Order: sequence, then C-alpha cells, then structure tokens
Amino acid sequence: METPAEAYRDGDLTLTRWHPGDRPVLTAVVSGSLDHLGAFLIWAIGGYTDDDSAEFLRLTTKRWEDDEAYEFALTLGTELAGGVGVMTRDGGVEIGYWLARGFVGRGLMTRAVGLLTEEAFRLGAGYVEIKHDELNVRSGAVPARLGFTKIRSEPAEKPLAPSCTGTNHVWRLARRPCSAPAAP
Repeated sequence: METPAEAYRDGDLTLTRWHPGDRPVLTAVVSGSLDHLGAFLIWAIGGYTDDDSAEFLRLTTKRWEDDEAYEFALTLGTELAGGVGVMTRDGGVEIGYWLARGFVGRGLMTRAVGLLTEEAFRLGAGYVEIKHDELNVRSGAVPARLGFTKIRSEPAEKPLAPSCTGTNHVWRLARRPCSAPAAP
C-alpha cells in the first residue's frame, strides 16, 4: 500500500496524523476514559501518563516512517474523540480504533473506518481486516455496518484486558476488482 495523506476530512470529522504536540490532549482524553477503554485495551489499564503519550507518539512517528502503520487522531470539530490506525499486512491492512467515552454511539468510528477503508483500497491494499474481542460488541458493529464479513475467530495476543475472553473475531473486506471495460 502507498503512504496515505496526513489528514482526511468528512464533514465535522477529521483524521490527522499524530504529532508530538498532541501529547497533552491525548493524555487528558485517555485519562478521562480509562475505565471505558481499559475494559478491552490493555494499554489503558493502570493509568495513562504524559510519558505513556510521549512513547505512543514516538512509536507512531517511527511506524509511519517505516511504513508499518499510519495512525491518526480522530477529532470531532476541535475535540479529540479517539484514535484510529492502519497497520500494513501482507497484501492488505488491519484497522484498529478506540473512542473516548463521550463520543461512543454517534457513528464516528463507522465514518472514520469507512473513509480509511476506501483510502486503503485506493492506495493499493487488497483487503482490510478488523479484529476485536468477541465480547466487544460495539467494535464489531463497525465492520458489520460497513459490509465486512466475519471470516474467523482466533486466539488473541496476551496479555489481555479484563473484559477480554481471549478470542478475537476477524472481519475482512476485500477490494472489489475493477469492472471489465465495455465491449466495443
């Protein structure tokens, strides 16, 4: 897949590449949603500090430069609502995401993932996958709304967050082949 743009917009929703200057707001937003995020995300257990944000932002820069992952801040208007990442895989990509507590249930992640899915296909990805714990029903609703197909269940990587069962559902959407040119 080719490298994506550093920003995308869909109305009041914006996806922007993370930058070191995002540290204070990232720390505040994640810290304000720890009990919500920590149920399914191991990195959100036990607090989230400025050092955690700085390390995450350092890693996002490295992964972007190495073409391993392209991670974005998701904002609604001027408020940080969450994050979404596109991780390169052999022949395709995997998309992962999180939303702060106050932004759940508004369709924001469906919009963001739809936008990045279209962009991944435009940039050459052959498929897009999404993985989530089998009990994380909200995360599973995103690929279902976007026409992905649940293709398998698989063991999750450890360590696990408290609400995780250890089984991930894997959803996939394959790039549709270009239609054949019309006959003369």
